[in-house]
Amino acid sequence: MSGVSVIVAHYGDPATTSALVAALQAHSEPLIREIIVVDDASPIAFPERLGVNVIRRQRNGGFGAAVNTGASVAVGELIMVLNSDLDIGASFVRDLVGAAAPWQPAVVSPQIVRPSGEAEWVGRHFPRTGHYAVEWLTPFARFRHRRGLHEAVGHDTRCVAGAVVPVDWVAGAAMLIPLAEFRAVNGFDEGFHMNCEEVDLQRRLRSRGVPSVFAGTVTAVHEGGGSSDPARRRRWLVDSRLRYARKWGEGPRRLQLTLAGASLVNFAVNGVRQLARRPIDARRILRDELRLLRGAQ
Repeated sequence: MSGVSVIVAHYGDPATTSALVAALQAHSEPLIREIIVVDDASPIAFPERLGVNVIRRQRNGGFGAAVNTGASVAVGELIMVLNSDLDIGASFVRDLVGAAAPWQPAVVSPQIVRPSGEAEWVGRHFPRTGHYAVEWLTPFARFRHRRGLHEAVGHDTRCVAGAVVPVDWVAGAAMLIPLAEFRAVNGFDEGFHMNCEEVDLQRRLRSRGVPSVFAGTVTAVHEGGGSSDPARRRRWLVDSRLRYARKWGEGPRRLQLTLAGASLVNFAVNGVRQLARRPIDARRILRDELRLLRGAQ
């Protein structure tokens, strides 16, 4: 068993997934043992494609379930889990495997940038209630370019282009993972439909001594949101964070109450803005935020 099994979870518009698969095939990278596309019961099916193992799930299970399905048939020593809306360079696979080699076995992710060139925060600290509370407070939005606030929401600000840094966990848009270690912890917890599945996985791998590493010497471009339903994304986010809190003893009730308190702060600030004739409905926003928290009981 050798090489890399690339796993791409597909849901939605097949154009982005097709573009990524075409890029992988065009690179003719000898390290790639196989390309597996898992169609997660997408409303628009991913078409059969020569040289690609297309697996069709009968029920949509979310990102983790789709990756688990692909990993169950993978034959490479490493799996490379890629979001379907990534744009990668010709040497991406080789570069990431090379950057990861000194750390193996490890979970390794590259620098991710948006099409605008703005860097995403790939390296993170393990989530705490305080991180989520600061992120929930919309008055802080205008200050989120500041280093201190990035740390306050859980971003590891050592993770910049060119740096190679061991971190608590890495965001899951692109991850290189040893297949044997992935299987040893039974892969992703499929109870997380979307969000938090990668940090949960990495906490379990850490208990086996497998580190997570940010490899800022390698870059991929991420469109973002290309494989999930925008209308349900925030619902999944809140549900997953509360499930994570339950699983890892972070106190889900405390998290709910803390976020509810942050919503009241948001309401007060939004009320002032509304009185100043800003186009905002403070009551509706409060109602929507509290509904999200109640729905995650």
